Order: sequence, then structure tokens, then C-alpha cells
Amino acid sequence: MDNIVNITVIDRNGERQVLEAPTDMNMNLMEFFKSYEYDVEGTCGGMALCSTCQCYVKSEHELPEMSDDEEAMLDQAFNVEDDSRLGCQIPITEALDGLVVELAPAF
Repeated sequence: MDNIVNITVIDRNGERQVLEAPTDMNMNLMEFFKSYEYDVEGTCGGMALCSTCQCYVKSEHELPEMSDDEEAMLDQAFNVEDDSRLGCQIPITEALDGLVVELAPAF
């Protein structure tokens, strides 16, 4: 199907699911997580002002460069790893097909 990519999500229980994500709806990973009813708050609404959509990127995809705002927020967040990103800052595009992400622990 056109305009669909597959993204593997590892939830906080370690369970893996391959899910379909639309590339034509201007969504980001935070919105994608919420659309599948994962326990992701997205308190700031996608403005990189909180870290409640933090995830770990487990695949070798080339992602958009981290903005200063995202980097500053991750500097203050809990459970940050080298592969941490804010889901709200990663738009869903065709380049994400096959992406593997793990949800960071809730705090």
C-alpha cells in the first residue's frame, strides 16, 4: 500500500509489534504511538518541551538532525541513552520504513 511504512515498536514490557504508519498525514512518532494507544503522554503537544515521548532508536535509520530544543530537553530528561530521541521531533516519512524504536520508561 502506498503512503504506509512499517515501524517496529518495543513497548515497556519488551513486547515487539510491527505497525503500519501513514506517511501522508504529517504525523510524528509521538502521534503514531498515541494512535496505537501506547502509554505516551506527549504533555507539551509536540513542542519538545517535555520528554514524555522519549524513545530509543534501535535501528540504523538516518533521522533528522536533533534540534537545540530537543537536545536541551534530553539533557534534563530521565533514562536518557545514546540512542534517545523525542518522538515528537521525528516526522513519519518513507525513510522510516523498517524503523525499530523502544519506548523509554515512564517516569
